[in-house]
Amino acid sequence: MKRRFLAVSLALVLALSLVTTSGCALVARVEKSTSPTETTSTVNATTSPVQIPVSTNAGQPLPNVADVVALVRPSVVQINTETTYNSYFGQGTQAGAGSGWILRSDGYIITNNHVIDGASKVTVVLEDGTALDVDTSKIAADPMSDIAVLKVNATGLPAVKVGNSDKLRVGDWVVAIGNSLGEGIRATMGIISLQNATVQDPSGTGQDLYGMLETDAAINPGNSGGPLVNMAGEVIGITNAKISAVGVEGTGFAISSNEAVPIIQQLMSLGYVTRPYLGISSYTVDAYAIAQLGLKVDKGVLLTRITTGSPAAKAGLQTYDVVVKFNGQTVSTSSELSNAIYKAKVGQQVEIVFYRGASEMTVMASLVEKPR
Repeated sequence: MKRRFLAVSLALVLALSLVTTSGCALVARVEKSTSPTETTSTVNATTSPVQIPVSTNAGQPLPNVADVVALVRPSVVQINTETTYNSYFGQGTQAGAGSGWILRSDGYIITNNHVIDGASKVTVVLEDGTALDVDTSKIAADPMSDIAVLKVNATGLPAVKVGNSDKLRVGDWVVAIGNSLGEGIRATMGIISLQNATVQDPSGTGQDLYGMLETDAAINPGNSGGPLVNMAGEVIGITNAKISAVGVEGTGFAISSNEAVPIIQQLMSLGYVTRPYLGISSYTVDAYAIAQLGLKVDKGVLLTRITTGSPAAKAGLQTYDVVVKFNGQTVSTSSELSNAIYKAKVGQQVEIVFYRGASEMTVMASLVEKPR
């Protein structure tokens, strides 16, 4: 399935966002994806002591949408933030709002990184109006996946079930529940429009987010971090972005549950996410690169930088090599190479096929953990 590539529109965020600082990020469609720096947004599939129960099959659908909302709404929280800034007139604070959902009854709450990023104060508001402060020094967040885990001092909270996003089909009904417009918990309904979409991280890292779900359920500022649920009331996605462009309607995105769970497990157990690392910067081969560098191939991924001492350097890769295959997978764009690295593991030996001039060559590289 052809992936759609999207880029963050910061200008639109500043101009159109109704909820300052946090909320649902706005993205805009672009024709081509390039990668100025190596992007490896994958979690290394290591065994984690934290286990998150995930439904192996789609749950039994509830009779109607109202029943779905009634089941899930108690588990959805408002997240209010304050960010401190300095200006010519002195120090000030900016308020923001987003959403989250209760993963475990002992106070673990999931949201987007861009909802709480840079906040000096984070408050979680439960359905009954109870406000719980979050110790910001203990937030475990991962900008590359746009996921954050918060912990509040509470027990007996109504946790929501996590569903299997791989069981979804295009056309399945879904419900988005969140703190829309920062005015309280609301629900909107739509369908799954596309699976395995690729979206650029709203946090501004330049990192592509893979395995995303596209939905036409209305997504507004403030929805970010809230759950996208199936008709069984199971979380199958974390709402995090929407397209905002003239002539575009009903296009929102959520991080699929199957992509999110391994990341959440590592954030809860380690406080960070381990990732494989090759040590490159890359650029999709195009007519400009061919003309400027006299490349002998018209398709592939141009290596624009090799980090000293990295797996790429140790394998013998050089600047201006053109990678055409990684670990058995043909790659023709920077995003495809990133996704191939995404699927690999720390410590794995990978075969890289590339062109140096007109000569095809092959090397083996041993991926290491990405430096933090």
